[in-house]
Amino acid sequence: MDQSLRSCKKFVHLDLKGAPPRIGYLIELIQLFADLGANGLLIEYEDMFPYEGELKVLQSTTQPPYRREEIVSIQDAASSRGLEIIPLVQTFGHLEFVLKHEVFRDLREVDYCLGTLNPHHDAGVRLVQEMLQQVMKLHPKSTSLHIGADEVYMLGHGDKSKHWLDVPGRSVHQLFLSHVIKVAKGVQESTPNLNLIMWDDMLRSMTPETIKESGLVGLVQPMLWDYNPTLDVENTVMLMERYKSAGISQQWVASSFKGSTTVHTCVTSTQRHLDNHLQWLKVASSLSAGIKLQGIALTGWQRYDHLSVLCELMPVGLPSLGSCLQTLLHGGFTEEAQKKVVEILGTVDVEDIERTSSSFAGAKLAELIVKLTSSMESAELRHFQNNIILDAVESQVQEVRGEMRLLYSDSTVQEWVDQHITPVLEPLHNLQRDIETVLNEMGLCTE
Repeated sequence: MDQSLRSCKKFVHLDLKGAPPRIGYLIELIQLFADLGANGLLIEYEDMFPYEGELKVLQSTTQPPYRREEIVSIQDAASSRGLEIIPLVQTFGHLEFVLKHEVFRDLREVDYCLGTLNPHHDAGVRLVQEMLQQVMKLHPKSTSLHIGADEVYMLGHGDKSKHWLDVPGRSVHQLFLSHVIKVAKGVQESTPNLNLIMWDDMLRSMTPETIKESGLVGLVQPMLWDYNPTLDVENTVMLMERYKSAGISQQWVASSFKGSTTVHTCVTSTQRHLDNHLQWLKVASSLSAGIKLQGIALTGWQRYDHLSVLCELMPVGLPSLGSCLQTLLHGGFTEEAQKKVVEILGTVDVEDIERTSSSFAGAKLAELIVKLTSSMESAELRHFQNNIILDAVESQVQEVRGEMRLLYSDSTVQEWVDQHITPVLEPLHNLQRDIETVLNEMGLCTE
């Protein structure tokens, strides 16, 4: 049984770049996270943050961003339950929500990729510094900040980068590290004593020497992410030991409780995510004494990126989250862990929600989505003979819409229906219409 992950901080990741909950529901969720055993939040606001000045253009146009007083109320709700908040602001890759705007187009590494910032433009560095400052100004009590930096696709492909890389001895690794260090040092100057965290994937192929020589050590702590239910324990331990040999003893890890199965998954599988956490427990218990585990972030992705479709909504992922948090707290998915989850949520698996008396915040919507998804996957719907089954599914859709509207904005409800329901039902409606047309032409009654 492992002690280090049981005792270290457990942060629930809020991915607000898709389906941001209405503020009232978000406050309820924060209470629920605390009940389930979390003691921190990793909040990725993206375009839901009320950026000001020249950054106002970053605000979402499909729905109003959270107001400044709502950002304060999120922090009040968290601190009333002893939850620490770490804001997450992307500063290199996954900047689609910034670089999609014409005004920032020149700051792309390559014109056709909206995600990656060109590290050679001073204006780009100033832009991310301004974003970080505005976010941290509204989070005066936060002592840590996550600067993203994962999946910096296309780095080195821009003309300026190619020119920079022409100098013998220079590498994409160095290019990456120099930008991260520039950003980190800028944060240190404007907000001293802030603990900085970054995703680790761009560091994985680097030698300990490259990391050591860059000056990254002591500036930023890596967060190793792996959401796989069959996570390779031995390789992950080796990677963490390699970071330690580069001089990085303070490390974070990140698991997943939803949003990492497929881009369009609707219903969360508790088992898949439980398995991921059980693997992380094995990793933590195999580490040498020199590695100081700082905490674990349980990620709950709402989109794979800014331009992707919505994956599972939060209510559907809560039984998985509860099971994963309690597994970390108990060192395994023990009887006590299961009992605690059932006590709070009524079930450990959202797929069983219809057979339980779950009443957690969002349970009704979770139940309706599970029901609707199973109706749409049923063979009956594919081989219908008349309108009856299709009409029944349509009425389920209306029920889901009504319930979803209580927790999410109208634009989120519409987007979810457009992405998950319309592609299934529209062809069936068209087929039904064609059948009726043919039968009418033949003079046959469709009743």
